[in-house]
Amino acid sequence: MTSERPALYEMLDDRFRTGLCMKGDVDLEVLYTGCRWAEGPIYVPAWRQVVWSDIPNDRMLRWDEETGAVSVFRRSAGHTNGNTLDRQGRLVTCEQGNRRVTRTEHDGTVTVLADRWQGKRLNSPNDATVKSDGSIWFSDPDFGITSDYEGYRAQSEIGSNNVYRVDPATGEVRLVADCFGAPNGLVFSADERRLFVSDTGAGFIRVFDVRDDGTLSDGEIFAEAAARRVARFDNIRFDDAGRLWVAAMNDGVHCYDPDGTLIGRLNVPERVANITWGGAKRNRLFIAAETSLYSVVMGVTGTHPTGPGRRPWLDSESR
Repeated sequence: MTSERPALYEMLDDRFRTGLCMKGDVDLEVLYTGCRWAEGPIYVPAWRQVVWSDIPNDRMLRWDEETGAVSVFRRSAGHTNGNTLDRQGRLVTCEQGNRRVTRTEHDGTVTVLADRWQGKRLNSPNDATVKSDGSIWFSDPDFGITSDYEGYRAQSEIGSNNVYRVDPATGEVRLVADCFGAPNGLVFSADERRLFVSDTGAGFIRVFDVRDDGTLSDGEIFAEAAARRVARFDNIRFDDAGRLWVAAMNDGVHCYDPDGTLIGRLNVPERVANITWGGAKRNRLFIAAETSLYSVVMGVTGTHPTGPGRRPWLDSESR
């Protein structure tokens, strides 16, 4: 006998239904399979493409929304992990293997934004988010230096796993949060007054108040991983109703109400590493899960990585 595949949507609280989180496609669409470990998808509106990372294969791939074709975006890519966009629509990439954060300019050249803190090499930048003032915030666990699988084995020069901020005017790299097991996904609330950071090592999502000077409060726990399914939190994204959607590895995609209640999940047949919103209406959730890139068109609308109301270059998104 073969076991029946679970339904895509799993309601844990009635708010998952009333919030239209269960409205949309009834099945996942497989856009590509053949990665060793897929991470870091980002939808680029100007290109109508999703760019994502295949870390062990040291390449970045792209899926074209118009044709469905998949091609190599960049090979020998520095074992890239997370990707995002800045306010000018430029690709910001965390390169685990090269231990740096870079920006791909509109002409295709690559600019190094951060590779050291206080003269010491970073561990292996994992995920990044861009604030409306142009500052770039990124997590720096040690995943890329613990073995040669997703980077290059090395000793940490810093000795801890932290979150940093890159000043948009000076380029200064400042440590803004520490005491993590392994900081991973990070995203600002819509008003940018709070920063949410997943800690894969500790099994928490922590939330920090953002002060006017760019420093953070001590933080508190927003959500804890569901141990019964061996869930681990990876990257995180908001929808426009303030619900937090979380890549939860073995436990699919979690959906949290703004009060921190786990209200539902999406069941995915592979371990979910990263998610991102995209499409013309931003209601298509792209899921990087182990060997594959999936998508599901939903009844909810996601926010863009750089947040609402701060994206003059996104006029092309509605074309």
